[in-house]
Amino acid sequence: MKKTYRHYLNNVLEKKYDQRKMEFHFAFSGDEALTYLNGNMHEAVLILSDINMPGMSGLELLKQIKEKDYKPPPMVMMITAYGDQENYDTAMRLGADDFLSKPVDFPLLKEKLLVYN
Repeated sequence: MKKTYRHYLNNVLEKKYDQRKMEFHFAFSGDEALTYLNGNMHEAVLILSDINMPGMSGLELLKQIKEKDYKPPPMVMMITAYGDQENYDTAMRLGADDFLSKPVDFPLLKEKLLVYN
């Protein structure tokens, strides 16, 4: 059975590193993510966003997050199957703090999450 990113974050990282107080919340679209952020601004430290999502793209979500005055400003890591230079350049220009291509290297993701935590 193929493990999903949600499974990995919830069941592997949250249990193994619970002493570091990692807690994950999931949104199924950019609009849902913005709704969560607007109600929980002080809680969002790091956002993992796919570029390809229903409704607004992850790049549009990134742009809206970076244009808002969230305190503290959350870090945004883009995760995408589109590992091309154009998407990378666009994400970085819009303010992405990191960029990972699918299939995600979970040990690398774990290292990055621990650094951001």
